[in-house]
Amino acid sequence: MTKQQKKFKRYTVTSALPYANGPIHIGHLAGVYVPADIYSRYLRSTDEDIIFIGGSDEHGVPITIKARQQGVSPQEIVDKYHGIIKKSFEEFGISFDVYSRTSAKIHHETASDFFKKLHDNGKFLEKTTSHYFDEENQQFLADRYITGICPHCNHEKAYGDQCENCGTSLNATDLIKPKSVLSGNVPVLKDTKHWYLPLNDYEPWLKEWIINGHKDDWKPNVYGQCKSWIDMGLQPRAVTRDLDWGVKIPLENTEGKVLYVWFDAPIGYISATREWAKVNNRDWKPYWQDEESKLVHFIGKDNIVFHCIMFPAMLKAEGSFILPDNVPANEFLNLENDKISTSRNWAVWLHEYLLDFPGKQDVLRYVLCSSAPETKDNDFTWKDFQARNNNELVAIYGNFVNRTMVLTQKYFNGQVPEISELTELDKSVINELSKFPERIGESIQKYRFREALSELMNLARLGNKYLTDSEPWKKIKEDENRVKTILNISLQICANLSILSEPFLPFSAKKLTEMLNIQVMKWEDAGKINILKTNQQLDKASYLFEKIEDSAIEQQIQKLMDTKTANEAEELKVMPGKEIIEYDDFAKMDIRTATILEAEKVPKTQKLLKLRVDTGLDQRTIISGIAEYYKAEDIVGQKILILVNLAPRKIRGTESMGMILMAEDNEGKLCFAAPTDDFHNGSTVK
Repeated sequence: MTKQQKKFKRYTVTSALPYANGPIHIGHLAGVYVPADIYSRYLRSTDEDIIFIGGSDEHGVPITIKARQQGVSPQEIVDKYHGIIKKSFEEFGISFDVYSRTSAKIHHETASDFFKKLHDNGKFLEKTTSHYFDEENQQFLADRYITGICPHCNHEKAYGDQCENCGTSLNATDLIKPKSVLSGNVPVLKDTKHWYLPLNDYEPWLKEWIINGHKDDWKPNVYGQCKSWIDMGLQPRAVTRDLDWGVKIPLENTEGKVLYVWFDAPIGYISATREWAKVNNRDWKPYWQDEESKLVHFIGKDNIVFHCIMFPAMLKAEGSFILPDNVPANEFLNLENDKISTSRNWAVWLHEYLLDFPGKQDVLRYVLCSSAPETKDNDFTWKDFQARNNNELVAIYGNFVNRTMVLTQKYFNGQVPEISELTELDKSVINELSKFPERIGESIQKYRFREALSELMNLARLGNKYLTDSEPWKKIKEDENRVKTILNISLQICANLSILSEPFLPFSAKKLTEMLNIQVMKWEDAGKINILKTNQQLDKASYLFEKIEDSAIEQQIQKLMDTKTANEAEELKVMPGKEIIEYDDFAKMDIRTATILEAEKVPKTQKLLKLRVDTGLDQRTIISGIAEYYKAEDIVGQKILILVNLAPRKIRGTESMGMILMAEDNEGKLCFAAPTDDFHNGSTVK
């Protein structure tokens, strides 16, 4: 029996905990929550024992920064956005069995107990290391509270954990001229003790479990990212940090220390299950500790490593939990050919969507599933949204249901007519109908939700074609019994659609079920042609979907264009000047004209170029983070300005000697600062 065929007693389905410092947008819905909801609804329809878990991630530095900016407490921030997020999920039919939050008491207890067990069993390393400390505010600084110059690309606004210009991961102590975000002062290094999970100890086991065990059943993007991380070698990772917002460390003399969010957030799945069990008087443990339970994590690609390497290592260290059977992570969804950005307001927010398109939750669910970024980044456009609604939901699905209902009302007073002698066409359609439940279900089980939705629409197409080919409106005068059979079969297809649509289009499926005047049915009932009984009275027909006009789409596009205009205006603002320096400070810099002789990409990096430069004084190598803006072959021969007396620094194993002068706008775009005339190399800048 293959893994795909294995029968489980129960299913534990988790969805990534959204960060409670802002509302939810369509990227979240497409990447995580619509596929997770489809999967969970399908499992319920097949009578599986399932718990679908969600919740808000409410700890971490971004929340404390936002609270500081707004002059409120972190709790006020998370309370506000937890409410907004939870309401958005409810409005879009994301059918969580529990939607919890990591600031809840039960989560703090669960996470503390988890840490304490690993600590008491000797699973952590204790290390005293030097971290930056703000003397004015008397606190250690989290990575995002420190900025400075990137040692790799010389970007002046790098954070203590990453340079967003060249993409290189950093330690805060790597930064040149570090500053505290809190006070603006230069921080000092101070010793502090933390606990580390030695991921390197789990590397052999992870290789066996992932590289050998999940090569064939995990999505290629998930497997590939995991393999890359493991191949690079794993290192111990701190599970605690110096911060006053989060789960407190359950040990003596650890004031001012909390669990790192990467460690505490996934434990939120367990604490949410405990919360659900308490409310429903159930036992939570089988869902997490019985080998006959299937654990599935739905996440975006930015969370792959945390859910496939770090969380499994935590569970393995604890010893009593099952491991994820699958982690069907999606890629990213773009918006109108541009990356979704909350900071630039380049997004479609769910709470705003429903104000503009009331009652059209299923339209967005349909479009996001049909264009879901399952294997690569994909793009959402308002024109495609309109086309899929008008040409597919309205013209195919809705049209078939409406024609069938209206004709039944017209010819037989809205009662299901009896079926009589079957033609070859009837038999062919009935035979094809019987295959859809298994076909759609198999695609869902394999996490191919776009494929499953396409099959659902093929069923609607089958019904439409059958009705069109049979032409009951022409046969009604000459062969009423034939029309009865045609409409009976068409109504049975509608009933099948009401069952098979429920995971994808729950609001429309409910509406169709009410129109057909039947009870909500299970997956096993689909594929049959006796769902509706002869003479059963149907309810009044109404449109399942409505055409979306050009004006509504133009309004949405204009809203985005207004956002883009506002962003461009913001980008034009000149960066504020730096502090005044003395002439002697400037005179220390030896800036010369030079020429790039050779250029090549630095292997395994996205933004670094290795340059061979003639300075007039010598020929030297410089590593520069400009690959995002210039191709290596295009800049050979480029005249440049270079700071030649900057102390050498080793970058990716190569000694870089000097810094190229670049102009940078507010978005971080770079261009060469260069002489306008053909000065010889080595000319000085004064």
